[in-house]
Amino acid sequence: MKPTHSRLWLVFAAVTTLFWGVWGALIEAPEKAGFPATLGYSVWALTMVPCALVALRIVGWKLEWDWRSVLNGGAVGLLGAGGQIILFQALRSAPAYLVFPIVSLYPVLTVALSVTVLKERASRRAWAGIVTALIAMPLLSYQPPGSGSASGYLWLLGPVAVLVAWGLQAFVMKRSNETMRAESIFFYMMATALLLVPVAVFMTDFSRPINWGWRGPWLAAAIQVLNSIGALTLVYAVRYGKAIIVVPMTSLAPVLTIVLSLAIYQVVPNPVLIAGMALACIAIYLMAE
Repeated sequence: MKPTHSRLWLVFAAVTTLFWGVWGALIEAPEKAGFPATLGYSVWALTMVPCALVALRIVGWKLEWDWRSVLNGGAVGLLGAGGQIILFQALRSAPAYLVFPIVSLYPVLTVALSVTVLKERASRRAWAGIVTALIAMPLLSYQPPGSGSASGYLWLLGPVAVLVAWGLQAFVMKRSNETMRAESIFFYMMATALLLVPVAVFMTDFSRPINWGWRGPWLAAAIQVLNSIGALTLVYAVRYGKAIIVVPMTSLAPVLTIVLSLAIYQVVPNPVLIAGMALACIAIYLMAE
């Protein structure tokens, strides 16, 4: 039995969560092998190309070129890819355990805008899931303090900028789906990601050895394509579903990442992560009504 449009959002959201969860568990492998994360971004942008071509093939190569579509699609792409570039710099200014809990709260902005501007509504059960998910996100992003440190408050600018960029991206994505095809939105996401490749390359420290072998760009490509496919299915999920539900749900991909990391790296999660995982599972159940 084929899923109806009312349930398609759940199928696409599940694919996004699955692929991003696996991607998150494996993404460190190329960097640990000597391939910088900034170059990993460049590889990710390239893996967006075949996904965009497949999407356009589905709709008979009908790309919308009007100014509104270009503006909306470009905004979605720049907010997503630009947030990723800012994140690289943020991680240079402050340790990950301070940055990621702040960044992970970006669905709060999406939900707020979707409710106030788009007038989206949800059942009490779904709202309970949304609130539970928002509580789980910073817990899932928690990392024990290490040797890194952050002085003053300027380091907050980076994580907050990423939060705003990614929160706005999902909102603009939903609004754009009302006037243009999801396939066109993804094409412009791919185009803007490629436009920012020179910035990522410029941020790369080429004074250090870089692994150009199979465990470098080629392994990065195999892993980053999961991110690209997840981004494509996210566009479809937002198209068929409500942003106030889709975005918090797909943001719980770290649950799968933690489980896979436990199996791959044999690392026992700390109590904070375990609590976040438990809340995330409850949130997914409540939102998947």
